[in-house]
Parts: sequence; C-alpha cells; structure tokens
Amino acid sequence: MEERTSVVLTGAERKELGKRASSRSGRADDARIARTLVLLADGASYTEVQRTVGCTAPFVSKWKRRFLEERLAGLYARHEGRPVQVLTPRMEARILSWTLKTPTDGSTHWSTRRLAKKLRIHHMAVARTWKKHGLQPHRLESYKASNDPDFETKAADVIGLYMNPPQHAAVFCVDEKTAIQALDRRDPILPMSPGRAERHGFEYIRHGTLSLYAAFNTKTGEVLGKTVRRHTSQECVAFLEQLVASHKRKREIHIILDNLSAHKTAKVTECLEANPKVKLHFTLTYSSWLNKVELWFSKIERDLIHRGVFTSTKDLARRIMRYIRRYNDDPKPVKWTYNDPSRRIKTTKRSAVTVH
Repeated sequence: MEERTSVVLTGAERKELGKRASSRSGRADDARIARTLVLLADGASYTEVQRTVGCTAPFVSKWKRRFLEERLAGLYARHEGRPVQVLTPRMEARILSWTLKTPTDGSTHWSTRRLAKKLRIHHMAVARTWKKHGLQPHRLESYKASNDPDFETKAADVIGLYMNPPQHAAVFCVDEKTAIQALDRRDPILPMSPGRAERHGFEYIRHGTLSLYAAFNTKTGEVLGKTVRRHTSQECVAFLEQLVASHKRKREIHIILDNLSAHKTAKVTECLEANPKVKLHFTLTYSSWLNKVELWFSKIERDLIHRGVFTSTKDLARRIMRYIRRYNDDPKPVKWTYNDPSRRIKTTKRSAVTVH
C-alpha cells in the first residue's frame, strides 16, 4: 500500500531545494534528493516519485525520514571516517603564510599534499584556501621590467589615447611580426578524430620567411596589413604612407609603435614632415604589452600561423591577407582597462622586485 507524504516545506526550504534540484554544478544525488522532497511536498505518491525521479521506494523513505527529523541539515550524506574539517580563519591564515614560504624539502614550490602533510591538515583544506585567494603555486610566469626613465609619462601618453582619444582623429597601433616561416610538412597531416588530436609530422620543409606589418584601429578593431620580404626603414615608411593614404579625411592620425631603430630613421622623419597630421607615440622599452596590435598578433598566430601548412612564401602571404579580410568582416576592438601608469614592476641592482 502506498504511503502518502506528510512533508510540508517552508518558503525558504522550497527555495533551497529548488536551487539544488536545478543546479548543474552540484552532485547528481543531491539534485535527486531535492526533487524527491519537492514532489512529496506537492502531494505526489511514492510510485509517482519513483517514476519521475528514477529511484526506489527505500530511497524515498530514507530521505523523507531524514528531512522530517532534521530538515535541510539531514540532507548531507553521512559516512564513516574522518569528520569534515572546518576551515577556520586562523587555519586559513596559517595556510597562506606557509604557501608564501619556500619549502624546506628542496622543492621550489608547495603542492597541496606536501603542505597539508607539513601542517597536518587535509589537503582539500589547502586546495580550498588556494582557490579562494587565487593562489596557483605550480604556475610560473615571466616578465621583463622596463628601465625607461620616462615610464609614467610615456605610459600615460599611450593610455590616454586608448581611454580618451582625440575627436576626429584615428588612433592606430602599428608593429611588425617578423620571421614568419612558411613551413610545409614532409608527412601527411592526420586529422582530428574522437579521442585523438590532430597530428603533424615532426619533420618539416622551410620555404622561407615573411614579415607582416599590421595597423590595428583602436576604435573599430579593423586591421590594415601588408606582407614584405624584409623589414627595413624603407618598408616601414611605405606602410606608413599606405596607412595615411587610407585615412585622408582624418584631421589627425596617431600611431603607437615600439622603439625599433627602423621606426626612427631619417626616412621616417621625412615621411612625418611630408604628413604633418601624423603623430608618432613610442611605447616604453620592454613594454610590448602596451601595444594593442600585439594582442591581434597572438590571435593570428593561434588561428593560422602556428598550425598552418604553407607550400611557399606566396602561399603564406596569400593566406595571411585572406585571414585579415575575413577578420575585418567582423572586427573586435580591444577594451583597455589598465589606467594606472604608477603601478609598475621595479628592480634593484640585487634583483629585488617591488610592485608600486
């Protein structure tokens, strides 16, 4: 004989159970338990609950009894073994303090289990603390500190163009990506299949290299590109003249570029004198991150160059220009968020690092 429910939910309990039942990140069993209790509260019979949730009668009885005895607190699974370790503020501070210290066992960084063993706590307590505070000791990033004495002034000049560009002016980030290799493969490419990544043969054939000049429009995200065999001052001037010719109606053209010697020759100076509306803004030394076109270069590297197979430099140039045309059909400007030039990494003679 079917047992009718006597489960009555408060508004808060129904809301919590509804959240668990629809959660995509929680345990599947937690969602089934929550759905079972909601159906019981709505007056469903055991048979209806079993058919809807896909469970057995003992499952329904167990969790109904738990809920009636302890309410929501009774829904947590019970198992033998070590009790759940409560992460107190004091323990969290201790974990953080030790994480920032060098391990005493000769290794370069802590793992969750090594630190847990050192502190005599569960490794998941360490993992939760690291996740909460964004700590990833296993990761390593590199940097190059700028030694430019005019760091703040130059950074503010470039960032000002990003954050508040002049009216009726065009702002471009210009740079060249050099030594792009036209690589062909000796062996056929094995395409991707279920459970297996695309594979390229280890041996390759070099067909030469190209350089790519690119101008990234900071307002629209459009890119003007040009491929060349060499990257000398002459090619740089030719690209600048092409850029100016494509934006004749603009009152001013501001160009952000790095400190490469080819950007500061007499030919470039003559080009600027012939085009007084063009103004160059040089980035800081070792600060390629300040030039937005570098982000676009990383995109074309991922999308085309890194995995591309090219039969010649002409083939490479053709596919680069086709990529640029397709990209410009739906360009994406970069939203700049860094606006504090005073925050920088500084190094001393003893390699001590400070972030201001």
